[in-house]
This record gives sequence, C-alpha cells and structure tokens, in this order.
Amino acid sequence: MTPKKRLRDLDVEAYLRDPTIKQSYVTGLFDLISKQYDRFTRVFSFGMDRRWKRELIGWLAPDVTPDAQALDLATGTGDLALAVERLVPAGSVVGIDASSAMCVLARDRSRHCNGERTTFTVGNIMSLPIRDGFADAVTIGYGLRNVPNFHAALDEIGRVLKPDGVVVNLDFYQPRSVVWRTLYLGYLRVAGAFIGWLWHREPAAYGYIASSIEHFMTAHDFTAALGQHGFVVETVRPRLWGGICLHKARKRLGT
Repeated sequence: MTPKKRLRDLDVEAYLRDPTIKQSYVTGLFDLISKQYDRFTRVFSFGMDRRWKRELIGWLAPDVTPDAQALDLATGTGDLALAVERLVPAGSVVGIDASSAMCVLARDRSRHCNGERTTFTVGNIMSLPIRDGFADAVTIGYGLRNVPNFHAALDEIGRVLKPDGVVVNLDFYQPRSVVWRTLYLGYLRVAGAFIGWLWHREPAAYGYIASSIEHFMTAHDFTAALGQHGFVVETVRPRLWGGICLHKARKRLGT
C-alpha cells in the first residue's frame, strides 16, 4: 500500500494514540513528503528554521573536539548532520532516520556538499544500531515528538552517549497558554492541510503536525523529562511563545 493511499484512508488520531502502529504511519508520511521537506520547513517557519538550527549548532560547538563522534537522529535530509561535520574535522557523524527516502536524499546532499565523514542509515531512535557510549554529542531536529515512546528514546540516547556527552534538541511543543495554544495549533492545522493538499493532494501530510503536537507535551514538561532520564539541562530557549523550543542537556556522570 502506498504512503499516499495510507494517508488518505487512515485515521491520523488513531495512529497517534496507538504506539504500536504510530511509527508505520510516521515513516510512510515522511517517505511521501521527503522531496518537499526542506522547502516546507523554510516556508512554514518563515525562514526561522535555519536560524534555530544555527543556534543549536552554536550551542554544540564549545563541547565537541575536532575528533568527536556525533549522532544526528531523525536526520531528515541531513542538514544538521553536515553542519556538525564541519565542527569535527577529524571526527565523524552518523545520521539516522526511520525514513529510507529521507536517507537517500541525505546521502545525495552529502555528496553535493562534499560530506566525507558523515554516513546515513535507516534506524529507530528507540533501538539505535550504535554501541554503548559511542557518541560525544547527539543532535535532534523535530524527532522525539514523532517516536512512539519518547521516554524509551531518551533512555536510548543516554545509552549511546559518553558520560558528560551533550544532546541538543529542537522541536514543536504545546504552548502553556491555552489561548495561544488554540491559535497556534489552529494555524498549523489549517495552513498545514492547505499546503499538504496543494503539494501532495494529501491534507494530512502537514496537517499532521498539529495533531502530533496535541499528543506531545509542553517544553517545560520536556525539560523535566530530560532530568528524569539522567540528563542535566543546561539551556532552554523557547521560540514562538513556547510553540518551538531548543534544549541543551548533558548526560549526568554516573548514569
């Protein structure tokens, strides 16, 4: 069954409520939108996505040595992974994504950008094909909201990080203000459905974002979750009044 048919026929809310089938829906969705993904993030964020990602990389820069090993999870088309590669001229980066179509595009992008020390592979954030204590740093852009069990994903990130290793994360969240949350999710739902229909004839392709946020949490709750899973949160930077947030955290020594 093709991703287009699945999106057209299936109940998005039912898939988001059930962790046993959520990943199959999300993977099919990203396979569908992969070729338009970068264009969409630029348009939908009014160009702010690039600034947020530059800020995230800037936070990481003081904490990685030239020979560092890094992971970029939910790597998409590889923009964060290739940015990290420039920070580690004697190190390496592994980009991991559940969507094989995204990994194909990331490899193409890497070739065009002369990325020689970044590899891309299909994988599951909740069960990473990486040995314990491999990574000095982990980057994630819009990834944890989409996994079936983000608590399991945080444990897995802690497993693959070295003691004192750093994770930086960018994602959508539920704003704490009920009024702003209603307006924000309403905009994302209507605008996302319109662009999804215009580009793919699939309103759910981007209308999904609002539904996924409703099934996620606030940035404040995510900060607390990081602490519960063995991380020391060092920096939290809300954007769009809590609708987007950047986090930097460090694996607690002894965990």
